[in-house]
Amino acid sequence: MNITHGLRRALQINADGLATVFNGRKRNWREVGDRVARLAGGLRALGVGEGERVAILSMNSDRYLEMYLAAGWCGGVIVPLNIRWSALENEDALRDCRAVALVVDKAFASTGAALAKAIPGMAMIYADDGDVPEGMRSYEDVIAAHEPIPDAMRKADDLAGIFYTGGTTGRSKGVMLSHGNLMANALNALGEGLFPGTSVYLHAAPMFHLANGAAMYSLLLSGGSNVMIPSFTPEGVMQAMQNERVTDVLLVPTMIQMFVDHPALKNYDLSSLKNIVYGASPISEAVLARASAALPHVQFTQAYGMTELSPIATLLHWKEHIGEGKAKGRQRAAGRATLGCEVRIVDADDKPVPYGTVGEICVRGDNVMMGYWERPEETARALAGGWMHTGDGGYMDEHGFVFVVDRVKDMIISGGENVYSVEVENAVAQHPAVAQCAVIGIPHDAWGEQVHAVVVTKAGATVTADELIAHCKALIAGYKCPRSVEITETPLPLSGAGKILKRELRQPYWEKRERRVS
Repeated sequence: MNITHGLRRALQINADGLATVFNGRKRNWREVGDRVARLAGGLRALGVGEGERVAILSMNSDRYLEMYLAAGWCGGVIVPLNIRWSALENEDALRDCRAVALVVDKAFASTGAALAKAIPGMAMIYADDGDVPEGMRSYEDVIAAHEPIPDAMRKADDLAGIFYTGGTTGRSKGVMLSHGNLMANALNALGEGLFPGTSVYLHAAPMFHLANGAAMYSLLLSGGSNVMIPSFTPEGVMQAMQNERVTDVLLVPTMIQMFVDHPALKNYDLSSLKNIVYGASPISEAVLARASAALPHVQFTQAYGMTELSPIATLLHWKEHIGEGKAKGRQRAAGRATLGCEVRIVDADDKPVPYGTVGEICVRGDNVMMGYWERPEETARALAGGWMHTGDGGYMDEHGFVFVVDRVKDMIISGGENVYSVEVENAVAQHPAVAQCAVIGIPHDAWGEQVHAVVVTKAGATVTADELIAHCKALIAGYKCPRSVEITETPLPLSGAGKILKRELRQPYWEKRERRVS
């Protein structure tokens, strides 16, 4: 199977069915199929041959979904870029994957123009309404100017997409996912009862992120309907749900909190909503309780995973959030291995540990990535023994429920986004006043965790927290920058091997918390 299988199936069995809705524009699968085949022809003419990379930097839209499909239809590889990254970070990704084309919308037109200058020869497509910027081709003109081409019919083991994720070395890594990886995850989710063909799904989470992709690829197989809004806002979600009778949505816990706590919630008819899948970070019990009270007719399902897993490893179904499951404390779990996945917990020697013992969470299945783009050593480490080593610490109970308790890697999850401390430390350390620094995640009621820096200044040097934060914002994306800074002249605690003991820095913030991941 490949990622265009669902489109071919929809064209055969549900051509007149509602496919996409965006800003009042509605298309059926027949229309989408024709546009995708023509767009694929245009991409081919621009040099996107088999295995060539085409990147997209855009807010959510119906065109974004068409791009995912057209890249596969022409035999190319999609590279969704992070809309929250700086231009320099996205330039690094484009150079790394050697993209031959970049698609941008109005929000990123100026950024796209700058990237085109920095990387000469990269074809530029403007996927938005209105005037087309100089040096770019109109998305709609590309479709209109080309005849539809046949599906390239990529094989399951062919590369489908490169999804960049933060790296512990300070640079992003390109996660290579095959057509088979993405379809395995899509089928696993469908087998668990998520995103059936009757779904009217709202793309509120960013479409570059594979958390949203988990739903999208399942919907492409099942033939459900896709409603898009440019980006998440509580009232934007409410309006779309009411107008389009949305049944399903995936939100990160921060979004759920903002959504259910918004005073306008009671003003909208949300009776069509049946399921909320949440992921990217665990949800606090207080927010879940408020959400359940505000939306008593809605079922909540937690999905735990990572980009390298296409992305789902475990699911915690709604029944475990209530009644007997809740009485047993299972609402605190990340769920059990989803269909098609195996999960185990291992020690530092990669040996399985007994039930209830904390170790590293590892996953095996057809959804596990091909590897990291042009990083064979890091791939070998991550996939040692044929298991994806997640870097997350947790334990499994005797019924197979996985509980995430901490992170083996120094990763911070803030508002559903992964932030790697080494990358932030590299930015902080570039300030001339900094002698030593450590970056940790500390509790934050709204975002789960916030990025906190502990800085030791050089002798005689002075710097303020605001100055350090501004310094970081010039180097890395805003969401990665410290939100709080502790400046000290006291050396940081070190282990016998000379490593900074971050657990000692975290201890005052987390000691009264039941969970070490918020």
